[in-house]
Amino acid sequence: MRHGESQANRDNIFTGWSDVALTQKGVAQAHAAGKIIKAANIQFDDVHTSFLKRAIITTNIVLDEVGQNDIAEHKSWRLNERHYGGLRGQNKLAVKQRVGEKQLKIWRRSFTVVPPKLTKRDEDPRYDRYGVKIPLAESLEMTMQRLIPYWVDQIAPKLLAGKNQLVVAHGSTLRALIKFLENVSDEDIPNVEVPNGKPIRYDFDKRLNIVAKQLMAK
Repeated sequence: MRHGESQANRDNIFTGWSDVALTQKGVAQAHAAGKIIKAANIQFDDVHTSFLKRAIITTNIVLDEVGQNDIAEHKSWRLNERHYGGLRGQNKLAVKQRVGEKQLKIWRRSFTVVPPKLTKRDEDPRYDRYGVKIPLAESLEMTMQRLIPYWVDQIAPKLLAGKNQLVVAHGSTLRALIKFLENVSDEDIPNVEVPNGKPIRYDFDKRLNIVAKQLMAK
């Protein structure tokens, strides 16, 4: 599931790896999502989230609602939101007015196009300790390339062992994962939306082929 509404979502601002908080609406969405999952009576063995607090706080709220605070919680930069580079911190409507709707859509929704890059790379001890260089900007394709190794190494083996996994991440990260899991074409991926705070349930066979998909929302 995608985290609850963040302050940047509310204000229509590009964020990426910037660490912004949830709004009160986002907190409420996380509680509601947890209640929906609890009603489905799903017992998780692990939860995976990013290094960003909007996803981490959502994760903790959901685990509290489902009464599963004891499960293993794994955090990885590979689950971080796509890095929007030089667009970070800018209002999307203002960017649209400056460059036009067509260009904005290409930067936001296309698979291969990289948005304007930062002129200087950010430094953050959270990433330095892992030897990770914060991107200057990422396309969705680049986001998928850093995400899939985590799926292959950390999530898929646990699913193959019959252990339910919860992933709480970000809009673009989850779009990339959906593209991979569902083999969505480059042309169709711009149309894939992942709403805030709405759990998506996947059921897999023994080879991790999807046998069912459900948007768990009231």
